[in-house]
Amino acid sequence: MSAKEIIQKFYKSDALIDSDVMKEFLHPEVLLDWNSSKGFLQLNYDSLLNLSHDLSKAYVRSKVRISQIIAENDTISVRYSHFVKTIENPREEMLLAHFIAIWQIKDNKLFRGYQMSQIS
Repeated sequence: MSAKEIIQKFYKSDALIDSDVMKEFLHPEVLLDWNSSKGFLQLNYDSLLNLSHDLSKAYVRSKVRISQIIAENDTISVRYSHFVKTIENPREEMLLAHFIAIWQIKDNKLFRGYQMSQIS
């Protein structure tokens, strides 16, 4: 599977709200530098799994709409919007935020990431 296909499969899966699925995609030494509207975060394997677990408590559905994806060898840039459905209102889809991420793939897993987000 190509690096681009791995990224597409990751964002189309439920990994963002299912830590068991997330485990399938993460390299054990994964590191994500995230510049969000709330500040800078650096997340490792355990903190990414915890984030996925925490999101699963609030959202019953997660959908990512990729608007742009560019691949060069093992490095992928992806621009996407993240939509969710809350537990309180599972019929209404809500835009959570817009993202741009750059991922390096190692051993067919997400290894090194750089991400920026803006709340909708």
